[in-house]
Amino acid sequence: MNTIQNTHYLASDKFIGKIIKIENKYSEVNLKTTEEMSVDNYGLIHGGFVFGLADYAAMMAINKPTVVLGKADVRFVNPVKIDDELTAIAKIINDFDNKNIVNVEITNSNNKKVFEGNFHCYILKKHALA
Repeated sequence: MNTIQNTHYLASDKFIGKIIKIENKYSEVNLKTTEEMSVDNYGLIHGGFVFGLADYAAMMAINKPTVVLGKADVRFVNPVKIDDELTAIAKIINDFDNKNIVNVEITNSNNKKVFEGNFHCYILKKHALA
């Protein structure tokens, strides 16, 4: 059962990922890393792109128009390189009225875990900038 995207609908597929699946309390988002994301001659990808993918997946698991990130407890467990295809799996592990904790794991093209973390997300009564 795929659900319609209700938040972050202007997010860049190129920089934070493409939605593969949104379901109840679950999402899957992919990101293909590129040379412009790298920080050195070895092809190491800047962690901000990996974090952005994880954050986006967390937002999609909640999928409410006014969801925002409050804090994140994360670990980068393996390096990411140019041309890696990353897959983020996000699952809500605690669901309160206006606060959710979402666990996100990211694997690379070889199914090796590169990132894990818990995202503390809040559903505001109105948009943060309204």
